[in-house]
Parts: sequence; C-alpha cells; structure tokens
Amino acid sequence: MLGVESGSIIRLVDDWLNRLECSIAARDNQQLSNLFLDECYWRDVVALSWRLQTLENRARIVETLGPALRAEQASGFVIDESGPPPREVRRVDRDCIEAFFRFETRLARARGIVRLCRPAGEEGLRAWTLMTELHELKGHEARVGSRRPTGQSNSRDFRGPNWLDKREAAVRYADRDPAVLVVGAGQAGLAVAARLTVLGVDTLVVERHARVGDNWRHRYHALTLHNQVQVNHLPYMPFPESWPTYIPKDKLAGWLEAYAEAMELNIWTGTAFDGAARDGPDGPWSVTLRRPDGTTRTIRPRHIVLATGVSGIANRAALPGLDSFAGEVLHSSDYRDGEDWAGKRAIVFGTGNSGHDIAQDLHSSGAAVTIVQRNPTLVVNIEPSAQLPYAFYSDGPTTDQCDLIAVSMPVPLVRKAHVVFTERSRALDKPLLDALETRGFRLDFGEDDTGWQFKFLTRGGGYYFNVGCSDLIAEGTIDLLQYDALDGFVPEGARLKDGRIVAADLVVLSTGYKGQEHLVARLFGDAVAARVGPIWGFGEGLELRNMFTRTPQEGLWFIAGSLAQCRIYSKYLALQIKACEVGLMPEMPRADPAPAIAPKVAVSTAG
Repeated sequence: MLGVESGSIIRLVDDWLNRLECSIAARDNQQLSNLFLDECYWRDVVALSWRLQTLENRARIVETLGPALRAEQASGFVIDESGPPPREVRRVDRDCIEAFFRFETRLARARGIVRLCRPAGEEGLRAWTLMTELHELKGHEARVGSRRPTGQSNSRDFRGPNWLDKREAAVRYADRDPAVLVVGAGQAGLAVAARLTVLGVDTLVVERHARVGDNWRHRYHALTLHNQVQVNHLPYMPFPESWPTYIPKDKLAGWLEAYAEAMELNIWTGTAFDGAARDGPDGPWSVTLRRPDGTTRTIRPRHIVLATGVSGIANRAALPGLDSFAGEVLHSSDYRDGEDWAGKRAIVFGTGNSGHDIAQDLHSSGAAVTIVQRNPTLVVNIEPSAQLPYAFYSDGPTTDQCDLIAVSMPVPLVRKAHVVFTERSRALDKPLLDALETRGFRLDFGEDDTGWQFKFLTRGGGYYFNVGCSDLIAEGTIDLLQYDALDGFVPEGARLKDGRIVAADLVVLSTGYKGQEHLVARLFGDAVAARVGPIWGFGEGLELRNMFTRTPQEGLWFIAGSLAQCRIYSKYLALQIKACEVGLMPEMPRADPAPAIAPKVAVSTAG
C-alpha cells in the first residue's frame, strides 16, 4: 500500500481537488498537468463533453479537460460525503487512494471518482484515473425522493378523474404523441423508460410480445441468470432481499411486468414496430405501429430508443445439406423445452451459453445429445470463477456507489483486470478444463486472455458459464463433435467425413445473432444504417460504439446489455434526451437527411 496515514488521506484528496479548481480559475494548463501521472485516464460520462468519452495520457487529457472545465464553468470540487470516505485500495495492479467527489457546472450537478498514486521517486500524489459523471440537470431533477409527486389531486378532487383514469388516458395517447418511443420492453427498454418517466419526459414503450417479460418467459425452460442477484437490480426498485442468488427466468419475467406497473410506464404490448422515417432534417420521426387487432397507428416522436438487445436477428448458419434433413430444425431463439424430445436424438450446433444450456436441457429430458463445436470456446465455472469481476458489489458499498466504481474504470484498465480474473479462473477451473481438452474440446480465453467479459463486449458471446454441461461433455455423457469432421447432412442426420452417420431427430442452431446494424437497416433503411455505422464493440475507440449516447443519426439512440449495464447507462441516456428536450444539449453537426421512406418489417421488440 501507499503507507499514507489514515488521517492524512482526506487532507491529500482535499488538496488535489483544491489545486484542480485553482488550475481552472487560473486557466493554467501547466498547473493542471502537474495533477496527473504521465500514464493516466479521464473518462467523462456526459458531465463535461455531453457524451461518453475516454482519453488517455497526460498531454491529451490536459489539452481537452482544461477547456471543458472552463466552458462548463466547473466549480465546487469537494469530497462527496454521501459516498464512502477516501480510502486506500488496490485497483487492477496498483495501490491508490480512491475518492468520491462532487462538483457543479453551469447546468448540472456532477460527481466523480479520482484515484491518486505516488509517482516513482516523488513524495506527492497525482491522478492515475479521473471520472466525471453527470448526476442531475439543475431545474430538471428526477421526481424521486423529496421531489416525488404529492398525489394530492388524486385524494382531494372527488369529482375529477382518479389515478386509474389518468393512467388509462396517458397510455392511450389519444390526443398526443410521445416525445420518446422506446422499442422493446425487456430490461433495457424498461430501465430507460423508467429513467425518462421520472425526469418528466413523455415516453411510450412498444413490445411485440403479448406481455411484458415475455422476452424472458418464452426462453428455454431451465434458464436462470448467470450472474448474482446483487448485480442485477433495475433503477429505483431493487430486488427483494429474500430473492435467490441466481434468478430463474420466469421469476424475472414476472418482476419486469410488476416493475412496469409500479413505475407507471406507458406500454403497448402486442405491438409491432413496422419502420420509421424522419420528417425532414429537423422534424420528428414518422413511425408506423401495428396494434394487436391489426390496425395501424402513426405516431411522431422526437426520439426513438432501440432497446431490442445486443442481438436482434437470428443468425441461421447455412450448414451443408441441412435442407435435406428429415427432422426438425430450430434456432436457439425458438427452442423452449426438451420434454418433447425424450428418448430421441438431438444435435446442437454451437458451444456458447445457449448451446450448452440447451444440450443440458435436452439431456436432462432424456434425449441423446451431440454438441458440435465450431470455434474454440471459453469455459468458466459459474462459481466462483464467473463471479470474480463482480466481487466488489458484495464488499459493502451501496449499489449506486458500486455502479460509480464500475463506470470509473477506463477500458484499458478493465482489460488488465480481466486478464487477472482470467488467470485466476483458469487456476480454479483447471481440473475441468484439463478434462475437456482430453475429450477434444477446444478452449480459448479471449483476445489477449481478457476472458468472457470482453467476449461479451466485443462479440456478444463465445463463452459458457458452466452449470453442469461441461462436466457432462468431459465425462462423455454428452457426445462432442468438431465441425471440421462434418461432411454434411442427410435425411437421417449428420454425415461425417469418415462416412459415419450421427442420427438425429432434432437439430438446434445455437449459432448466434447478426449485429444490430442489420436490424437498423431493416427498420430505418440502408442510408440510416450507413450513417450510424457499427453498433456495440469498441472498434479503435475506448467506448462501446453508438451505445447509450447520441449517434450520427439525430434522434436515434441505442441501449442494450446486461441488467447491470442497463441500470447504469439508462441514467446517462435519459439525461441526454432530457437535455435535448429542454434545449440544453449542444447541437450536432448537420447530417444528411434520412430517407423519406423506410422499410416496414415487423421485428421482435424484446430486449
């Protein structure tokens, strides 16, 4: 550790924050430069740049941070007494002082985290990481806590409409259009809709399924979440403390439905989003919605949030001869339950989470199962290995404070941390991994050994949290076949290159999904898809592409990811939309206008 006396830590943090504020007032970039290590990072989460932005190295940070602090009139930098006190911690591979602070800009109240380290051969402390976060807009605060609605009109106006009357009228949208249309009522859509609603932004959510939660309810029978309950709360309503560590999919589906009701979200279920086009460069969207009774409704929101998940369109692999197969072929998204396949034979293509879980479900139902591996796959035991990245959510800070810690870590350092997690998990899981390799299962551990989290952030898959299927493969109870041994399909099953036939009654394609840009092209047209560009993954940058922030297409936003990601980043997406609605968001450079028409292709709105 740094060896700083506990009584001195607060003084050292206060001194750093005071020097930061003095450098702003003095417009002194050299003074600002002296506050940072040579190797350092600044992540701004909408507070100063109105977008998600990560910069690295001292020269570049000083060049950008100084003007941003002055332009936004940042001041009042003090330790945030509502957070944990400044303390010595070890993050990634360094000892540092970690401090929560708050400050104000001309338009907002903001928060941040700074991590201070001692440069080699020096006595003072300098910033290794800095994160600045927009917390709330002045005069446009969320209507929660002491700002919650009083409800007086519901209890005192006996002749007026009551609460239920008002809710039913609000959901009908008979005399108005919403400001925001959210497509998809999964965790992503509900989280951002809840954030927008408490900010006073009129928001309609449309969901193709008949009920909220059906995107989980209709998944395969045995599904549970693979990370622990304390990580997965939604905004404003944490799960009950009595809930199980790993939440079953039907329990989660019921919670999403209850959450939508409790948060008073305006939702149209059984409604297909048939496409949208922009009414001129400065106009609203023109959106066609198809209702459950077959009628259509055109609405004109100013913003569309696509919350249909990281993966929207099933990728149905073109396997040689599959059209000649006499049995049933399902994509994993269409698989529900193995009970109908008891005593029959199944081939599952793909060794990600879905492929393994479906193979295990079929085996548990009495089917004879062969799993086909197409590419090397990362395997990690569900406990304790897969939970290592989330350990700090159980260390004492509140969920909100843990979320800030998670947001404050820049991608290069998160990558380093996940190399360490991957190394630990490989050691913990070595008996299983050795047994799998003995069976001929091909393992990988992510790009540069960064593990499953970066597979998710870059590919959306390619890993398996072992809840038993790997053990079944290792012991030979579930057969393993490598894809390069396959010659093609014949009516009775898969023919191998050595002439053998693997008989089957069912083939399940756990072959993933196409990227969201394919969905954008279907819904908004090729021109909009080209303007927006790739969605998800990092490309050459240090932020997920086009996620949770303004995109090159004005009025089109994206949110997706785990429950934790949706809880965290829905806040910043909602604040940006609110800033647009009240005229605080700087204008974007003018893009080419969207096409006058867009294709009308109904898609699943689960996310």
